[in-house]
Amino acid sequence: MATKDTKYTQSVGRRKTAIARVRLTPGSRAGVVVNDKPADAYFPTQALQMTALEPFLKITLPEQFGVTVRVSGGGIAGQAVAVRHAISRALNAYDLSLRPALKREGFLKRDPRAKERRKPGLVKARKRKQWSKR
Repeated sequence: MATKDTKYTQSVGRRKTAIARVRLTPGSRAGVVVNDKPADAYFPTQALQMTALEPFLKITLPEQFGVTVRVSGGGIAGQAVAVRHAISRALNAYDLSLRPALKREGFLKRDPRAKERRKPGLVKARKRKQWSKR
């Protein structure tokens, strides 16, 4: 959602139980800050850093934004994908001409996969106790 009176764009991204709230500030060169830490300090591996910041690489737009992220819940990999989803949605709200590139990469779609709940009478969600004839 783009706000009219302020100069930033906000968005929310989700993955499993991770929720990321992003504030995108154009013109600011502050970099990406996740939970008051730089993104490379918050996400320990290069793969997670690439996952979280992939929208900036795919739209061929120079990093001309300051990004502030609050992320909670889930694990570190789910949080990285939630950040990617939120950044993509904020970029889409900022400039609608970026939508085809982001949509082609699948960044605007929330990944619906989540852990299936445990059912009564079963060991796990689908695993049953082994049947014994004798």
